[in-house]
Amino acid sequence: MPKSRKRWVYTPPKPAKPSISVAFKQEVEQKAQPIVLAWKHQYIQPPPAEPQFNYLIDIWTKWYRSAFYFGGTYASPHPNAISPTFETRYARMTYAGNRNFNLAYMRYTEQWWELFADVPLEEALHTIETTIHFHPV
Repeated sequence: MPKSRKRWVYTPPKPAKPSISVAFKQEVEQKAQPIVLAWKHQYIQPPPAEPQFNYLIDIWTKWYRSAFYFGGTYASPHPNAISPTFETRYARMTYAGNRNFNLAYMRYTEQWWELFADVPLEEALHTIETTIHFHPV
C-alpha cells in the first residue's frame, strides 16, 4: 500500500478569548470567599499525631489568565518528601463571556474534565459548592 503524501491544510486562527474586567474579577473572588471559608472548616483538620500521608493545610483561589481556580496546599510529612508542602488545583472556572463560565475539575489522570458549559456566575459558584467533583480531596 503506498504511503500517503503529506499536505498543507488551512487552519483558521483561534477566536480571541473574552476579556475580563478587574472589577468582575474582584466580584468573582468576593463571591467565592464564603465557599472557601466553608470548605476550610469542613476539610482542614488539625495535623495527625503521627502523620504518614499528605494532608490538607490550606484552601485558596487564584486567577490565571481567563480562568479562576480553586486550589489547596498540602503538607508532606514523610522524611523523604521532595518538599514539605505542595499546591494543587482541583476546580476551574474558565470565563466564557457574558458573565458565564465553563466548569471543570482535575481528574486523577491530571487532566481537566469539563462538566458544565456557559453557566452564569451565581449558578457556577453554587454548582461548585454542591457538586462533589469540584471539592478538595
